[in-house]
Amino acid sequence: MPEGVMKAWLESSHLSGANTAYIEELYEHYLENSQSVSDEWRAVFDSLPKIEGADVEYKHSAIREEFRELAKQPARNVIVSGGSDAKQVKVLQLINAYRFRGHQNANIDPLGLWQRDKVRDLQLSHHDLSENDFDKEFNVGSFACGQETMKLGDLYKALRKTYCGSIGAEYMHMTSTEEKRWIQSRLESVQSQGQYSTEQKEEILKGLIAADGLEKYLGAKFPGAKRFSLEGGDALVPMLKELITRAGTHGTKEVVVGMAHRGRLNVLVNVMGKNPAKLFDEFAGKTDEALGSGDVKYHQGYSSDFVTPGGNVHLALAFNPSHLEIVNPVVMGSVRARLDRRDCDEGDLVLPITIHGDSAIAGQGVVQETFNMSQARAFKVGGSIRIVVNNQVGFTTSDPSDTRSGEYCTDIAKMVNAPILHVNSDDPEAVILATQVALDFRNKFKRDVVIDLVCYRRHGHNEADEPNATQPLMYQVIKKHPTPRQLYADRLNAENSIAKAKSDDLAAYYRKLLDEGQCTVEQWRPMTEHSVDWSPFLGHDWDDEYDHEISVSKLKELASSISSYPEDHPVHSRVKKVYDDRKKMAAGEKLLDWGFAESLAYAAIVDGGNRVRITGQDAGRGTFFHRHAVLHNQTDASHYLPLKNVREGQGAFDVHDSVLSEVSVLAFEYGYTTAEPNGLTIWEAQFGDFANCAQVVFDQFISSGEQKWGRLCGLTMLLPHGYEGQGPEHSSARLERYLQLCADHNMQVCVPSTPAQVFNMLRRQVVRPMRRPLIVMSPKSLLRHPLAVSSLEELSNGAYHNVIGETDEDIKPENVERVVFCSGKVYYELLEQRRKNEQNNVAIIRVEQLYPFPETELRAELEQYQHVKQFVWCQEEPQNQGAWYCSQHHFRACIPEGNYLTYAGRKASAAPAVGYMSVHVKEQQALVHDALNVE
Repeated sequence: MPEGVMKAWLESSHLSGANTAYIEELYEHYLENSQSVSDEWRAVFDSLPKIEGADVEYKHSAIREEFRELAKQPARNVIVSGGSDAKQVKVLQLINAYRFRGHQNANIDPLGLWQRDKVRDLQLSHHDLSENDFDKEFNVGSFACGQETMKLGDLYKALRKTYCGSIGAEYMHMTSTEEKRWIQSRLESVQSQGQYSTEQKEEILKGLIAADGLEKYLGAKFPGAKRFSLEGGDALVPMLKELITRAGTHGTKEVVVGMAHRGRLNVLVNVMGKNPAKLFDEFAGKTDEALGSGDVKYHQGYSSDFVTPGGNVHLALAFNPSHLEIVNPVVMGSVRARLDRRDCDEGDLVLPITIHGDSAIAGQGVVQETFNMSQARAFKVGGSIRIVVNNQVGFTTSDPSDTRSGEYCTDIAKMVNAPILHVNSDDPEAVILATQVALDFRNKFKRDVVIDLVCYRRHGHNEADEPNATQPLMYQVIKKHPTPRQLYADRLNAENSIAKAKSDDLAAYYRKLLDEGQCTVEQWRPMTEHSVDWSPFLGHDWDDEYDHEISVSKLKELASSISSYPEDHPVHSRVKKVYDDRKKMAAGEKLLDWGFAESLAYAAIVDGGNRVRITGQDAGRGTFFHRHAVLHNQTDASHYLPLKNVREGQGAFDVHDSVLSEVSVLAFEYGYTTAEPNGLTIWEAQFGDFANCAQVVFDQFISSGEQKWGRLCGLTMLLPHGYEGQGPEHSSARLERYLQLCADHNMQVCVPSTPAQVFNMLRRQVVRPMRRPLIVMSPKSLLRHPLAVSSLEELSNGAYHNVIGETDEDIKPENVERVVFCSGKVYYELLEQRRKNEQNNVAIIRVEQLYPFPETELRAELEQYQHVKQFVWCQEEPQNQGAWYCSQHHFRACIPEGNYLTYAGRKASAAPAVGYMSVHVKEQQALVHDALNVE
């Protein structure tokens, strides 16, 4: 390149903005092989300043800085000589423009309603090119066409086909050059056109016939019934079948799918293989009332096997409430559990697929949270395939301008550098190509990929809705628009691939299967035996006998193991003090505190070969600096976990400081627990009130999943709770909310008050043959309370006491005139005040499990107090909160007949607690005095 041309080129405006990244990419090619770039670019790069003694990487950095400095210079119009050289630069700019912005002019709307301005960067004239240059040969740089040069006319046509056809690819926002090159290679080498055999095209057609046929059949058989049809987005069925088949061919063993209600019935029948006769019975109202409350048809999950060339793939469609996107972290948690069980760190063996709505993926915050989790250590699953069924309306009557601020509903995915493939759902072969590219990208780079399936909704939000009232122009087009099945059948007929008669025969055969109530999925297979066996946990009641004792000698062995760490692993002085104390506890020289008893529970579980998984925002050390499961080397910041070193061959122990989220993390752990019954899975809130942000998970999954769907779950939730003057937001875990959710023995709500209790409560979750959620009002001040200690002998009996009666030897039952019931840390305040007052006529009974309410145990404890007339429930929470309103009827049923239960606690309040320490102390003292009847 002549010197003057090069100088002008360096000063031109194309160095600004996104083109800088492209030039860097060319330079990297040049560094690898100088012959891989055009003569013109090689001349430019050869002329750049050389740095003596520097390696290649350093040279690259220096040159990159030079380009950046040049880019900062003001752009100016330059007249250059050597027109062909200048045009070569413009051609490379044109290629780059299509990679960046081709999707904005792509043909991805099947209805043709999108009003999109022409992108100037995609016009020849913007790059000083014209059709007069079409016959000229230009170097195409890294354009993956298999040749170094092309005529401009051929190149322009190839760019249009690749980036402005039925696939609009967004990927240049990604930071990895390798990933961008990979996508370029896949799309540019075939110009975004898939090549399929007649057999493959027939499979695609069968999927469209099935999607269309089921909806029409249901519409005719059950007119007016809600089914949230897939019509308009029919390509989802062949897309999912292609994903599963391709995944199985490459070694995947399980696929977990999460989706909301749109198209769910179609996926159940035409992908999962659910017998249509069962679906018809559900429409007809034929149900088994013994199965619990049940749920509507379009929330149901399903499991089956699907045969692929690589073997059977196990499919699981997650049960899902109407809270739209909340199922996504549940799916990820289920996938992580399956991967952990298979000892697969990369994600190759289990594939998550999540299906979103266009308004929901943009509007629901849990989507952002799940994206954020996708590469985090505790939650990564090797990437997921995220499909958006983009019907361009959203939920009911929304316009896109009302539902998002960005150009696309998928813009949220850019936060994690996910590639996004927008695809016209009326071009099913383009859909299949996008599917293949997405899956292969996920499998190679272990990261999320988004497919935006741009389609439409033939009916309203549900089949009783009238969409013309709010979208008249759109629905005038839809009314005249052929179905995807018809469009593709006509296309195949026109190209002489599959005749119309054959298409009609395939449709008739599908209709016959529906009429006969037979499975419509050829690849369906009965489920074979899988590694998750729930049968040991079925049919058990709370009071069933189980082996819960553990010897003192075993406890000492475990205690010694987990109180040690390598000498060459220096820890913080405060942590060293904790572990020095634990060594004394292990030797029997000190009673056990809360943190050590909790750690011993985990040690006993992993020693038994079971997994322990704990996540929370401070889970490693414990929010209140008590757990210290992860020891940080103060010299090199390396980690040592004593609980990972209990014994050879032990169960896995995983503790992770989670992302700063509650709803998505709790949903993830719920999903994990539903796929892993044999371990202890814990979510710990940093403060109990943080669980407010995850209330939907408690309401729609944890408390009701067994009733609605028959899904067992042994998830444990530690919610720090207790009134210590920390103000309204860090005092209460909202105990009342969980008690209000309790019914049908759906979960446990416990308030342990001693280290022995927490040891046996946690261990009980694993050794008892029952899997139900456990809500724990866990302590803060009790972690270091001098009276909240236990002996190894107390731990070894293995029993969690739902009720703890009076333990003070000075209190004789015959002298008792007043019985105070309580739960949690207020017990110690009552105890200390009673001792100070020398009130030997007051007995204090702790109720350590508020649900299922331990009526039998409490009645037995009250046998010795039948003469007592004064019974009091004492709580720290305001009267309208805590256990009072939800549990008082249980206490009244247990106290001697004819007596009355009174309340001692804070008065009703809109806030959980006061914000001033002085007021808190005054209130706390008043409720203790009131409970003890102190004037």
